[in-house]
Order: sequence, then C-alpha cells, then structure tokens
Amino acid sequence: MKKLKLEELHRASLDEYKSKPKVAVTVVLDSIRSAMNVGSIFRTADAFCVERIVICGYTATPPHKEITKTAIGATESVEWEYVESIETALTTLKSQQYTLIGIEQTNASVPLHDFHVNKEARYALVLGNEVDGISDEALPLLDAAIEIPQYGTKHSLNVSVCGGIVIYYFCMPLLQV
Repeated sequence: MKKLKLEELHRASLDEYKSKPKVAVTVVLDSIRSAMNVGSIFRTADAFCVERIVICGYTATPPHKEITKTAIGATESVEWEYVESIETALTTLKSQQYTLIGIEQTNASVPLHDFHVNKEARYALVLGNEVDGISDEALPLLDAAIEIPQYGTKHSLNVSVCGGIVIYYFCMPLLQV
C-alpha cells in the first residue's frame, strides 16, 4: 500500500468539474456562525457534485479568509448564492419542486438511515446554526426533518460534520458511479 500523489488521483480540473452533471441536491445554510464550517461544507459539496449552496441570514459568504482557508478552492467550483431571508430561499426552492429536508432534532424527525432517497426527487438540505439549529421561521416550511442517531453524551454533531454525513447519504444513490 502507498499513498497516492495528487496527479494519481485524476481529479477534474475546474473547467471539467463545472461542466460535469451535478446531483439534484442543494445545501441551504441557515445562519451558520462559523465561516470555517461554511468552508468545510463547500469542500464536501464539491466532493459529491452538489448543484449549489444557498447561504442565508448572517452566514459568511465568499470571499472570506476563514471560508477560503477550509474550502481550499471549492468556492470556485461550487455554485452558490446569498439569499438574506431563509423563508424566501425555502419558498423559492419549494416553488422549484425541491423537497425541503431539515437536518434537525424535532418531534417529527426520522433517523437518517430510515429516510429513502428518491432518485427522481430534487432535495434541499437545510443545515442550521451551531447553537440554535434551524430557525423557527424555516421549520414550518420543511417537508421533513432528519436526524443522525447518536449514542454518546453530546446532543449534536458539528454542523460541517453533520452536513458531510447527510450530503454523502443523499448524493451517493444519485451519483452515477
């Protein structure tokens, strides 16, 4: 066994990546306070060919030095837009036939492993603030809520870790690999 060098990984160039088909998943960031978490989510979105990121509320936007530090160029490959109001962003996505999935612990949440990803659907995955979760304004607009079962003493995962798990779960059935 040996580690592969970058050139052995055969990654797409920026132009090749931009012309690749994307997975019908949009990630919505609802007032994420850490720009480093935002950058990490950009990197994950790039890794799994997510179609775009919608940034809402007071979430930092590129260019921002902490986003750039953790995104390592993914802000150039992943499409993104800023919409100040989470309600406006979600209403627009719903009108575009997205299924709005909140990643949140609610009285109606289903465990991630019990959620069936429909290959014909378009999904908007909503990730909330590191302390307060998804905003109260966004909750009534969601079509479903998913949570990642946890078995330790902490009640939640870091939002970028949570995003990575959920993005992987949704994108793998949709990618043509």
